[in-house]
Amino acid sequence: MAETDLKPDRSAYVRAHAWMAVIGMGGAMAVLWAVDSPHIWTGAAGGLAAIALRGWYMASEELAVVWTLTDTALTGPAERNIPLTQIKTTRAMGSYVQVITRTGDKHLIKYQADPAATLHAIERAKA
Repeated sequence: MAETDLKPDRSAYVRAHAWMAVIGMGGAMAVLWAVDSPHIWTGAAGGLAAIALRGWYMASEELAVVWTLTDTALTGPAERNIPLTQIKTTRAMGSYVQVITRTGDKHLIKYQADPAATLHAIERAKA
């Protein structure tokens, strides 16, 4: 097997942040409703602004993270090196793929355009 780079996808990043904004907006509005605020709509504006700012601020960092899959290991940011023999579980969660090692360490390969394909690539490499 050749070396495969698992790069984040900008559309998956934007989609994930759109969902976070929807949840953040709803949550902020619910809190304002619970405290009987007459300006519940400001929760929507605040939630949207918070997630939009976070998305803009973190984009260059998050979209630069590349994991590399080889015949023997999965390597990632911060010098992470996971031998394929140590991978216990892989699962897709939205646009993420979670990798759990036999020692219980958990890693996220974030913002994948096709998380199922990423998961299958890791499983094929393990086999």
